[in-house]
Amino acid sequence: MPKYVFIDHTADVGIEAFGATLPELFSNAAFALFDIIADLDMVENKVTCNLEITGIDREQLLVNWLSELLYLHDVKNYLFNNFLITNLTDTHLSASVQGEPFVENKHIIKTEIKAVTYHGLSIVQDGTQWKARVIFDL
Repeated sequence: MPKYVFIDHTADVGIEAFGATLPELFSNAAFALFDIIADLDMVENKVTCNLEITGIDREQLLVNWLSELLYLHDVKNYLFNNFLITNLTDTHLSASVQGEPFVENKHIIKTEIKAVTYHGLSIVQDGTQWKARVIFDL
C-alpha cells in the first residue's frame, strides 16, 4: 500500500493519503506534502521539531498539522521527511518531525505550495484502513 496517491484536480494538487492507523495517516499526509515540495531523497534528519497541534475535529486537526509544517517550511526553510506522531486524539496531536533547512546546492524544490485547503477535505475509515483526501493550493 502506498503512503499516498495523487488525485485529479484542475488547478491545484490533490492527494489521498493512507494509513493502517490515524497516526500513520497523519504522518503519510505530511510526507506527501513534502514529497510534493521537494526531492526528499536528499533530506537528512539534522533537525528535530516537537509540535503540539489542536483543532475542533479530525479534519481541522489535519489541516492545522499540515499548515504548521508548511509554515515551518515557508518561514524557516525546513524540509521534513520523518514524521513521528506520538499522541493523537480527535482534537490534539503531538509529533516529532525531522529534516533539515533547505540548502540551495543540495536540495531540489519541485513545487511551491501556498496553502492547505478545506476543499474536498475528508478523513474516512475504509475497513481496516484510514484514508484522507487533501487539496493543496499552488
